[in-house]
Amino acid sequence: MMRAYIALGSNLGDTRQHLLDAIEALAVLPQTEVLARSRLYRTPPWGVLDQPDFLNAVVAIETALAPHDLLEALLNIERAAGRQRNGDRWGPRTLDLDLLHVAGRTVNSERLTLPHPHIADRAFVLLPLHDVAPELEIPGQGKVANLLQGVDTHGCTPVT
Repeated sequence: MMRAYIALGSNLGDTRQHLLDAIEALAVLPQTEVLARSRLYRTPPWGVLDQPDFLNAVVAIETALAPHDLLEALLNIERAAGRQRNGDRWGPRTLDLDLLHVAGRTVNSERLTLPHPHIADRAFVLLPLHDVAPELEIPGQGKVANLLQGVDTHGCTPVT
């Protein structure tokens, strides 16, 4: 079993329900247990700014799934929520699930990079990740608590 951290985001439809449904879907993956869930945060869009605000969260899980298998499961959960990948990389979406970090694993493949290369840049990831794992050490980047001090959290508001 390995510990993994997953970022969740949504800015279309019933954003709160999309995130809660995704957490339920993670909980029923084979040999997987949801250990912790952050608060939900309302955050401004990143990348493409002309779109609705996002609702974001992070969950910590324990899983026997290999990183690439877990990624495939995340993509399936996104599709079940109506996510359509149409090439608009940072556009609006019903659900976005990003595999951020898997303890003790680094991956650098065409489909997956672990730890996620943009963890340290994104307040919408670091704030909820700090809720569940403030002392988590991201290889080559530092502790989550320290990384959070280096990002602008203006406009990021906890909603639960």
